[in-house]
Amino acid sequence: MGQKVNPIGFRTGITLDWKSRWYAPKAAFGEFLIEDHRIREYVDQKLNRQPPYAGVTKVEIERTRNEVRVVLHTARPGLVIGPKGAEVDKLREALEELIDRKISLNVVEIKNPDLDAQYVAESIAEQLKKRGSFRRVMKMKCDATMQAGAKGVRIICSGRLGGAEMARRETQIRGSIPLQTLQANVDYGVATGNTTYGSIGVKVWIYRGVFGEEPVPAESRDTPRPRRRGRL
Repeated sequence: MGQKVNPIGFRTGITLDWKSRWYAPKAAFGEFLIEDHRIREYVDQKLNRQPPYAGVTKVEIERTRNEVRVVLHTARPGLVIGPKGAEVDKLREALEELIDRKISLNVVEIKNPDLDAQYVAESIAEQLKKRGSFRRVMKMKCDATMQAGAKGVRIICSGRLGGAEMARRETQIRGSIPLQTLQANVDYGVATGNTTYGSIGVKVWIYRGVFGEEPVPAESRDTPRPRRRGRL
């Protein structure tokens, strides 16, 4: 039986940083943990599950004695911030009301969404909800990710694919995914597409190279092959 390990949890504390960074006395730990969960749930429901679909893939939380610092990583920062920062102010007020603490909110843009596994998984789930062909959607996303500079990508969709009577699993793989190598920068994302005929699970692994190495887009790393000379 295969032992499946979440690639992000596997590397957290070794090559990846924690998503919540704070210390608390034993008495307050449970309360802070529930607050973190509420913040993440609210942001997901507000920005990812209903318009404007801002594509928030990661929420980082830091705490000081006086305030909670929340950092949102999003593919569409303009939709989160709104005109003259109106939307981000509303969101901050709603979060402050939710956990009854002072919150400072930062929005960070994801430079290349095609290399973010959670964003890719969510976009596949969204297209499956719109009755897109699962094979075509998976193939297009694999190609776009490899073009963006990934060294490998694996996408798994499972459920009643195409409305079939029997649930099954389909996999698309490009390049290599070294899951056991801790120095390998492997991003992982999971999403659920709730279609009319049932839920379809989407898992995405993206290998970006070794930590500290910048992914190079495909068009800039392709060098023309030298022409062969004909025989005399």
